[in-house]
Amino acid sequence: MRIGVTLDETVKSTLKDAAKKLTGSKKRAFMAKATADYFEGSARKAETYLGWKRQAVQLGLHERRTGRVCFDNYSARGALKTEEKLPGLAADIHELLAEQCHADPQLKTPFRYTKVTAAAVLEALVTDHGYAASDLPCRQTMGNILNRLGYRLKKTQKVKPQKKLPEPDAIFAHVASARSSRRPQPEGAATVH
Repeated sequence: MRIGVTLDETVKSTLKDAAKKLTGSKKRAFMAKATADYFEGSARKAETYLGWKRQAVQLGLHERRTGRVCFDNYSARGALKTEEKLPGLAADIHELLAEQCHADPQLKTPFRYTKVTAAAVLEALVTDHGYAASDLPCRQTMGNILNRLGYRLKKTQKVKPQKKLPEPDAIFAHVASARSSRRPQPEGAATVH
């Protein structure tokens, strides 16, 4: 015979709300205490009635029983960056792009601009530096790596004058006055423009 747990909806919502506001070992300790008090220490019942993850409740019950708190090592999770998997990759990319990149002409950003595409960098790494294509990331990821290394895949920006200088105006004024003051030529002579 199964005995169902009857909790008022307000109590359920209060427990769920409290669990949402906590994190890590504090959340697991709260879930373990609530499970022990209301669900006879059954993680499965806590999962069924409150929607909590059974593994988290079981870990909280284990921490409560042993008195040892498990360490959440979030920084060790996830995949390594390609630069960490292939330590020489960043140096090889810098070597490839050293001659083909330009700094921002106005020096407003620390990024270097290059016309080389991510696909061309991948191809050059395979042909020039001997990397296997299966070891290298896809084109999009290579673009992200280039951005992390300080390269922007844009056309090189042309230098634009910051302000109008008086010297060109003076030169053009002098040329105009010289043309207007030149002597009239004889009638049969050809004019050169």
